Amino acid sequence: MTSERDRLFRDPDRQLVDFAFDASVVAVFPDMIRRSVPGYETVIPMTGLLAARHVQALGRPGRRIYDLGCSLGATALAVCRQLDGFDAPVVGVDSAPAMIAAARTTVTDPRIRFVEADVRDCALDEAGVVILNYVLQFIPPADRRDLLARVRAALGDDGLLIVSGKLGFEDPAEQAFFEAAHLDFKRANGYSELEISGKRSALERVMIVETEARHRELFATAGFALTRKWYQCLNWASFLAWPRAPG
Repeated sequence: MTSERDRLFRDPDRQLVDFAFDASVVAVFPDMIRRSVPGYETVIPMTGLLAARHVQALGRPGRRIYDLGCSLGATALAVCRQLDGFDAPVVGVDSAPAMIAAARTTVTDPRIRFVEADVRDCALDEAGVVILNYVLQFIPPADRRDLLARVRAALGDDGLLIVSGKLGFEDPAEQAFFEAAHLDFKRANGYSELEISGKRSALERVMIVETEARHRELFATAGFALTRKWYQCLNWASFLAWPRAPG
């Protein structure tokens, strides 16, 4: 999808409303996320590789790969690029109508089906892999364990969960260091102080960040036996979680 340059938060008035995945965000989303999320361009293709590798190793054609909070379908496409003809339908789910409409228009791979639904209560049938890339942080904290427990039940004992998102830190000095480095990352990618401040204000009530320890606790209490952090870039990380420890 061709993306416009993200200039949304040059307008001071946008600081007055909470962030929402509406049509204005959809138009600039690819540019926004690449310039805002350190490691994004590594995590997406590697997520595709890890998901495809796992479902192929199961050797059971037809097991679905769910991309929950799929936005414009970048992760779903990354999965399909790695499937090598293996029969593993990919289902992208997002509650934002503008995102789903754009994904259905621009993504033409017949292996991908897009569903407009809340990820907290969408159907998860015959799941081999479930992906939550940059989504869990937007789910209300009180709902996160129940969502992960539903995912764990859908995966059975041999599935795989992949979760990527922003991290918080318990140590104030560590939090300050990584937050400052992340701000410098945004500045290096062309965002002004006004844009950085505006986006932060818009996100502060809708994006609630957890520590790595809290992520691991959530996975464990939802029924996952093993968690591994496979990637981290500054204060952004990605985890693998298995319902049953491999091997």
